[in-house]
Amino acid sequence: MSQKAVYQLSARQILLLAFASAIIAVGAVLLVNNFSGLWNSNNEIKTLAEETVAVSISDPSTVSDEQNSIEVYKSLASGVAFITSTTYQQDMFGGEKESAKGSGSGSVIDAQGHILTNYHVIEGAENLTVSLGGNKTYPAKIIGGDPDTDLAVIKIEPGQDKLTVVSFGDSDNLQVGQKVLAIGNPFGLDRTLTTGVISGLQRPIRGTNNRPIEGAIQTDASINPGNSGGPLLDKFGKLIGINSQIFSRSGGSVGVGFAVPVNIAKRVVPQLLQFGEVRRPKLGIDGVPVERLVEQGVELPVAKGLLLRAIVANSPASEAGLRGLYRGANGRVALGDIITAIDGQIIGDLDDLYRYLDKKQIGDTVQIEVFREGKAVNVPVKLSSLSQNQQPINRPMKKY
Repeated sequence: MSQKAVYQLSARQILLLAFASAIIAVGAVLLVNNFSGLWNSNNEIKTLAEETVAVSISDPSTVSDEQNSIEVYKSLASGVAFITSTTYQQDMFGGEKESAKGSGSGSVIDAQGHILTNYHVIEGAENLTVSLGGNKTYPAKIIGGDPDTDLAVIKIEPGQDKLTVVSFGDSDNLQVGQKVLAIGNPFGLDRTLTTGVISGLQRPIRGTNNRPIEGAIQTDASINPGNSGGPLLDKFGKLIGINSQIFSRSGGSVGVGFAVPVNIAKRVVPQLLQFGEVRRPKLGIDGVPVERLVEQGVELPVAKGLLLRAIVANSPASEAGLRGLYRGANGRVALGDIITAIDGQIIGDLDDLYRYLDKKQIGDTVQIEVFREGKAVNVPVKLSSLSQNQQPINRPMKKY
């Protein structure tokens, strides 16, 4: 009877594994700047014409570029929100005092007062206020947020006030060189217009939780602290992106800014309005890229894949029988499963996993190929969402 190969980790490899896991979260050069509703069945915003301010922009082909910029600004500036977030801390007498204040931007997306912004603009806020120009300030509440895409929705109560709505465009057919306009509140200077072009497409950026946001729009329109969450518009005044990040060593604009494509917002916003969060299919695993571990000197049986360190209890991975690191009969830590592919798609790291799962729906079944005990095994897994209180199990690493 042949003996199945079970890889066991030496004390040195365990230490290397822990070290490699710790450095995976090191940030990239992109700086995520904490710059401080009604939807129909087609996920399109329904607005009532008599409740909104009319937007009038001439056919760009019939006016000068300067006139086009003027018209876009005049039509939509009042639909750009100046968002102020405040947090508090307890003082020595037991009262509350303001501990931090930040500012950002947002776009009014319907007549009911829903405003689209960045998640990092409102993250941790205990009080939110919104200005739409003039002296009036509205209190705002958070409807929902999605750190994975750095998007959030807040809401004001406009009462009898008519709002200017920034209409959604389409970000799937953009071209490098296309004119864009950004309206926001850099450095607290409300409703500032900057213009430029699309400098690049499909740029990879990351959310505040280090999750990849695919397909970001790169622009040379100046984006500075306070612009976060504001609209990136095309020459027709349509929202094509949500300004989110800059590449900067100084903290100011150097002409390399990034916006989350509006078509991502089209998928995210309906769920934020309905649930307050985005419910995505999850596996329920904690994994480490094999290539990173091999570089650190850990000997593994495959050259590429995602080593499962731990499995979340009652998760799809747990229900399907996927296994993380475990303690063998001799008391030593041994390898569990290494994911090498899903539905035939090669998986090398967590980014590969996130990208693939983003294409799937809750309830879908995927075929996961894992390396287990010396051979490749296919494991069917039915995807579901995870509650916030579900925690990984099988964490022998924490004991070392």
